[in-house]
Amino acid sequence: MNINFDEARLTRWSSRAVMGLAIALTVSNQVGCDSGAQASPQAVVNASETSAATSATDDAADDDSQATSETEGTSKTETQARPNGEENQAVKDSDSKANASKTVDAKTSEQKSGEQKIEWVTEYNPLNRAAAYVILKKGTEPPGPGGYTMTKDPGTYICRQCNAALYHSNDKFESHCGWPSFDDEIDGAVKRKPDADGFRTEIVCANCGGHLGHVFQGERFTPKNTRHCVNSISMKFIPKGKPLPAKLVIEKDKAKAKDDA
Repeated sequence: MNINFDEARLTRWSSRAVMGLAIALTVSNQVGCDSGAQASPQAVVNASETSAATSATDDAADDDSQATSETEGTSKTETQARPNGEENQAVKDSDSKANASKTVDAKTSEQKSGEQKIEWVTEYNPLNRAAAYVILKKGTEPPGPGGYTMTKDPGTYICRQCNAALYHSNDKFESHCGWPSFDDEIDGAVKRKPDADGFRTEIVCANCGGHLGHVFQGERFTPKNTRHCVNSISMKFIPKGKPLPAKLVIEKDKAKAKDDA
């Protein structure tokens, strides 16, 4: 009885063992099939991270390539827009020539505007009694602040008798002597000659010989150390910007003027 019982129990255990083994094999095969068909969660995470890293690397490479392209494009644009050293020098030389040309043109224009025409006549401007006394008879008008003594406007002073330009306003200064004072004359406009008193030096218009006044030196009013003391009535003032009237030259002096020219 004991042997049969043990055999029966062993048979049941064997059957259970076989069934368990079969179930284990089935489960193992199922797990193997599932592992081959679908990656584990950790594998999915690793693959995702790898893919993301690869994508990031590719994006960074694309960004670097784009930045390099933009830099090259900017460099090319700047190179095209910015002239080289020789072109810069050429531009500077061109500007300098243009400025020099403008300066020359301005000076030429100024010289032309300052030039005085000549009108050939048989007589000079008529003079009233007071002007004739000074200009023709070498008189002297009373001193004082009147006339052109205190005039400071820019312009040109011309001879009242013949319109010849005598003095520029920028050569005028205040000497407080009672008459207009200048420390220089327009080149060739004024002649000097010994005065009849034997002491002073008379100044006259180089064109018509009209009396202007006297010149003094050594008074140190200005660096030029010269003072033309001129009678206001001997002159006319032409403001800057207005054309100078034609210089009157007597017909009989026409040939002499040509020889002097």
